[in-house]
Amino acid sequence: MLGTALRAFATFFATIGPVEAAVLFAGFCPHFSRAERIAISLKATGIATAIILFFALFGTPILSALGVTFPALQTAGGIILAFIALDMIFQARIGGSTISQPESAEAHSKEDDIAVFPLATPILAGPGAMSAAMLLMAGTKGSFTGKLSVIAALLTVMAVTLVFLLAAQELREWIGITAQRVIMRVLGILLAAIAVQSMFNGIAGSGIFTGAL
Repeated sequence: MLGTALRAFATFFATIGPVEAAVLFAGFCPHFSRAERIAISLKATGIATAIILFFALFGTPILSALGVTFPALQTAGGIILAFIALDMIFQARIGGSTISQPESAEAHSKEDDIAVFPLATPILAGPGAMSAAMLLMAGTKGSFTGKLSVIAALLTVMAVTLVFLLAAQELREWIGITAQRVIMRVLGILLAAIAVQSMFNGIAGSGIFTGAL
């Protein structure tokens, strides 16, 4: 249970990216009041948590209904996480949570909606976090304690994210660009290892090579 929780925490922390989200948030609302930043932070984390929880609880059953097997999910999820990890390592960004220039411009022009877009999604609840949620829940193989550990890890990461968002202005000034990039690359290496292991497990569980022999 502890191992599952730690793995889930590391994966969610890497794919959700509390540090990068806080830095981006500080850039979006430099002139917002403290009360406005608190309201936006609470709304964004709440929406993002609900989105990721939905994929964690119902994503795998939906895929199963479509005929997608668990080894296929493991392999596909591992590939997605691997791309995100490479993006983090070589560009010091979180691939599943970054946004494009047009999206950034739209965020600045619609300040009232910033909690929903782009903060809640795709910055916090991006494709990487959604895929990770499904992959981690599928990896519990129906274990109640395993699922509870994954959900607890998600809620913990979202609580940490909320703290970072509330302190976004101070964090942006204190941490600096260099330190942020170091943190992202270290997390990227960790996520890459998790992704490769997931692909190994998926390929081994598929029975492709066993059947060939």
